[in-house]
Amino acid sequence: MRIAVTGASGQIGGEVVRLLAAGQQHKVVALIRRPPAAGQFPDGVQARQADYADEQALAAALDGVATLVLVSSDGPVADVIVHHRNVIRAAARRGVAHIVALSGLDAALDSPFCYAVGYGYTEQLLAESGCAVSLARASIYAEFFLGFLARARASGQLRLPAADGRVSFVSRDDVARSLAALATAPPASRPQEITGPEALDLAALAALAQKEWATPVGYMPITPAELVADLAAGGEDPWWIYAYSSMFASIRDQRWASVTTDTEDLTSTKPTPVSEILARR
Repeated sequence: MRIAVTGASGQIGGEVVRLLAAGQQHKVVALIRRPPAAGQFPDGVQARQADYADEQALAAALDGVATLVLVSSDGPVADVIVHHRNVIRAAARRGVAHIVALSGLDAALDSPFCYAVGYGYTEQLLAESGCAVSLARASIYAEFFLGFLARARASGQLRLPAADGRVSFVSRDDVARSLAALATAPPASRPQEITGPEALDLAALAALAQKEWATPVGYMPITPAELVADLAAGGEDPWWIYAYSSMFASIRDQRWASVTTDTEDLTSTKPTPVSEILARR
């Protein structure tokens, strides 16, 4: 079976490619936007170049593919939705039988989080595609939050507007393993919720960081307006200020608090705890 992976130059897409190639049971196609670097992919992996914005190139790159792993695009959410539409249309045109799609634990058109709305529209497009679909709804990546924690390590304060919202932080490696497992299995009968082993509020997250790093770190809840001011003072792009602000609105709504056994059930490995990810840093 030939399995293609979008976003193969990224962290999650690249790891999915490596995991599938290591199994040596399937032909693996790495879909990338730019020509591959020497040694970028394992031996036997075929790199095919196609931009998310080019539906014709995507269709050509998906020739002969039975299963597609759709790793989310990036950038402003309107662009992301167009990118996903192009990939899904190209897959349907080429007769791809099974799409394994990376979505979010918060995937809803009524969410305050801009990317959750994008996930919701993408899931609608997948449902209408005519392809069999396996959804991997991942929680927020623990590694993503390390950027906030790194600043808190220097200042002693984790200043964020999450109130008492909890998040079942998941590692990128666990997400990649789950996607690879779904790609080599029959289509899932329901969306898989890819979460970490527990849901933490930011006070608990700060306490873990303080313990692992032996450095004072405390959570200071701030208002959404204060976050905007902090990000603007740091020179953040206006789009990302909006994206971060809307993400914390969804965290306050407890949209990322679910904890499931789906990660372990798919990978036969317990999900990585946040403490272990912090210890690596």
